[in-house]
Amino acid sequence: MRRAVLSGVGQGLKLPDVLRLYLVTDQASLGGRPLTDVVLAAVHGGVSCVQLREKNLPTRDFVAQACALQALLTPLGVPLVINDRIDVALACGAQGVHLGQSDMPVEQARQMLPPDVFIGLSVESVDDVLRAARQPVDYLGVSPVYPTPTKTDTAAPWGLAGLRQLRGLTGLPLVAIGGIHLGNAHEVLRAGASGLAVVSALCAAADPCAAARSFQAIFSELTPS
Repeated sequence: MRRAVLSGVGQGLKLPDVLRLYLVTDQASLGGRPLTDVVLAAVHGGVSCVQLREKNLPTRDFVAQACALQALLTPLGVPLVINDRIDVALACGAQGVHLGQSDMPVEQARQMLPPDVFIGLSVESVDDVLRAARQPVDYLGVSPVYPTPTKTDTAAPWGLAGLRQLRGLTGLPLVAIGGIHLGNAHEVLRAGASGLAVVSALCAAADPCAAARSFQAIFSELTPS
């Protein structure tokens, strides 16, 4: 399933546009601030999609947090993506799910999810990308592009050369994640990324709204007038 246009939240938007500035949450980077405050500020600055990633949170707390974010984001037309957990995505009515190579197989997730929920898949090798061509995947997460302290259970970084290689292998939207910040965002987009998944550069920013606006300025520079 390669969804070109979203329904529901974000209705009518093309998926690459929704994925353009993709905030991935990280509780450790918030500095004690409420997650909803940081997310709301980042969205006001231009974040177009939010992934809730909670590897260690008990299920009840994960669902509560997901529902709170869904209530916050739905009126703003910003899709919520749940990392790994199909049950949590179903419980909160999320618009998307992101899966890793060791998570539930994509085919099974697709059977369990409503048809309008989009699915992203992390790819860590060329073989992963080739297999994804035969799976009901809507976008690929290129993980990691650069080394990152927020996610240590990944393969060797792709780098810009690897990202360019992947761009030539698939027509799916590519979301670059891993060490993405304002200093390298431009080159990552030039290498073929459709969107930027940003963690600490937004979650740890003193002003997440201003940080998101700075990323949006880079997109504007690359968009023909």
